[in-house]
Amino acid sequence: MTASIDPVELARDLIRCPSVTPASGAVFDVLDAALSALGFTVHRWVMGEAPDGPTENMVAMRGEGAPHFGFAGHLDVVPAGDKWDCDPFEAKVEDGLLVGRGANDMKSAIAAFVAAVAEVEQKSGTLSFLITGDEEGYATYGTPRIIDWLNEREVRPDMILIGEPTSVDRLGDTVKIGRRGSVNMWIDVPGVQGHVAYPHRTENPVPPLARVIAALDRVHLDDGTDAFPPSNLEFTSIETPTNASNVIPGSATAALNIRFNNLHKGEDLVRMVEEVAAREAPGATVRARISGEAFLTPKGELYDLVVAAIREETGIDTDLSTSGGTSDGRFLIKLCPVVDFGLPNATMHKVGECAAVEDIRQLAAIYARIVAKVVG
Repeated sequence: MTASIDPVELARDLIRCPSVTPASGAVFDVLDAALSALGFTVHRWVMGEAPDGPTENMVAMRGEGAPHFGFAGHLDVVPAGDKWDCDPFEAKVEDGLLVGRGANDMKSAIAAFVAAVAEVEQKSGTLSFLITGDEEGYATYGTPRIIDWLNEREVRPDMILIGEPTSVDRLGDTVKIGRRGSVNMWIDVPGVQGHVAYPHRTENPVPPLARVIAALDRVHLDDGTDAFPPSNLEFTSIETPTNASNVIPGSATAALNIRFNNLHKGEDLVRMVEEVAAREAPGATVRARISGEAFLTPKGELYDLVVAAIREETGIDTDLSTSGGTSDGRFLIKLCPVVDFGLPNATMHKVGECAAVEDIRQLAAIYARIVAKVVG
């Protein structure tokens, strides 16, 4: 049995449910209703407490046996921000664009995949949706907990497509076959607060922190690989607890992020920063949070399915890339091969985030081709 679902209208319904990360509730109700009507068995649960929760997760499955094709995504969005020309959760359609927070990243892709599975007659195998409410945050109660749920029930997809917006100039030009790892660190240098006119009674933490920053800025991590661009270390903030011009602060903190390829492991990079901090600013401490390790999906059936469907629908020979930010593929790769493919990403996280209506419809058509090749 097949049905007809307008992916643009479903995307609008999802956008109209504000779901700033971590998300739960109404936005999941909308997706639940759409999937239940298509014969999916829907499992939902909420877990965790602030600040990383509460987070809602969903696993929806239809069919049984192999092959098991999974679609992964997230219903949470980043905060809307200011200076929109319209209500960011109005889901306005204007001049061929669907405008709203989540239109690009990534409620439209979820809607497109729902439309795809509605269109294709499923003759064999299993289809699943693995949907979290915490991808834009730290994912503490997000996709890793979905993986726990699957493992507890001995459910394992054979391949997973993630609907993140990967295209660059036009739909289909880029598919992500791996992602760099990411680690955030905070370097804390202690000092003794006091009046700037009496420096002998203080210990200024800013100069030693500056030495740490300068030393790390000189570090050359690598030149990249055949599959990955070079790793990069970027400082994102420098803070002291006082803002007065006549006070030497009692501490100073620098925050940094490293996006790293598969030549590195997160814990090794943390150790490197700790060693530099200890040398340049004795007494400094380093706090770290590894968001995920670098990963690369080996070439195989999933590559071929996605690339062929894009070529058939658009005529494009897609670029297989590992550039850009990370995704929940960093967790899901533990289950099976994973690739990311979705809309052009120029407006993701921006004020005025939007997606072309025709791109959403064409994305649904590409997804339908993929689904048909696997379970049709």
